[in-house]
Amino acid sequence: MNYGIVLTYTVTPRWLALSREQRNAMRAAHLEPVFAAYADRVTARFFDAEAFNGRISDFAVLETDDLGAYYFLIEALRDTPVIAEGYLTFGEVFLGIEDGFAAYEQTLAAGTGPR
Repeated sequence: MNYGIVLTYTVTPRWLALSREQRNAMRAAHLEPVFAAYADRVTARFFDAEAFNGRISDFAVLETDDLGAYYFLIEALRDTPVIAEGYLTFGEVFLGIEDGFAAYEQTLAAGTGPR
């Protein structure tokens, strides 16, 4: 099964107080290596939202068929100074199964679904 995950997050005033050069250096040193380590199992796209939403500043759309890899990616991110030192906080997480209804209907048609 392919899972889609929307991970909302907000950068804090502490992050915004850094220069853009410092932010880019922290992103390159701490965040990009984590996503690269899981890139073969979790794809990620990043979106800015602060101009359109007052509750969050950004969100990521992740896709995976390995929820364990997703979980470990989040744990690895939490170990970075970006999260551990309060530059970024996670918000809501939305998880869905791509075409989950179709997989369910296939199990029904095959006679392997619920009785």
